[in-house]
Amino acid sequence: MEILIVEDEPEIAQLIQLYLEKEGFSCRICRDGLNALQVFHEQKPDLIILDLMIPGLDGLEVCARIRQKPGAKDPYILMLTARGEELDRIIGLSTGADDYMVKPFSPKELVARVRALLRRSLRQGGQNQVFRTQHFQIDLDQRLAQRSTNTDQLEPLDLTTLEFDLLATFMSYPGRVWNRTQLIDKLWGSNFFGDERVVDTHIARLRKKIEPDPANPTFIKTVIGVGYKFEDPTT
Repeated sequence: MEILIVEDEPEIAQLIQLYLEKEGFSCRICRDGLNALQVFHEQKPDLIILDLMIPGLDGLEVCARIRQKPGAKDPYILMLTARGEELDRIIGLSTGADDYMVKPFSPKELVARVRALLRRSLRQGGQNQVFRTQHFQIDLDQRLAQRSTNTDQLEPLDLTTLEFDLLATFMSYPGRVWNRTQLIDKLWGSNFFGDERVVDTHIARLRKKIEPDPANPTFIKTVIGVGYKFEDPTT
């Protein structure tokens, strides 16, 4: 697994690298946002540890640019920063970060969170299944999500890794009501350490990509006081 560490403080970057390489990960360090984007396009890492306050482009901008153009290998992003205010966390998650840690941090906890994020890509392994509803089709083996057009053709959906997994979870159990804890367990596993409201952020992002009117969702509906459910008749 390839990990890109974007951190402008050499001691912290080297500490992270030391602990991750002990666990068998391959790491590369960048110290500014522009270089991080260049290395991202060249290296295609599996996961990025991204400091918020870095020279050039800050971490929020780097994260947003990566999520604007997801490729075949869309990385997990763990945002790392000394700023721990709630608003900063929400902004970081809304730009597409998958998890968030505040300095000072435990290197062992960071490694655990990295493993928890990367484990998500393995949880789908061995499932050669295709789910179809009236408006959507999702292939777990090919990691391909599509929706029907007005001409009854299928067009690909441009989803991040987590958005794909979220839609796959909903389509696997149409009509089921999921609370945040259940979705976290399904997508992140038992080692999740972040804020459970990350679920709301990613559902909002997914709605923008699949709903005709995200403000009045047709497919991913909110069940007040409980959670979310997916409604679309099966074909």
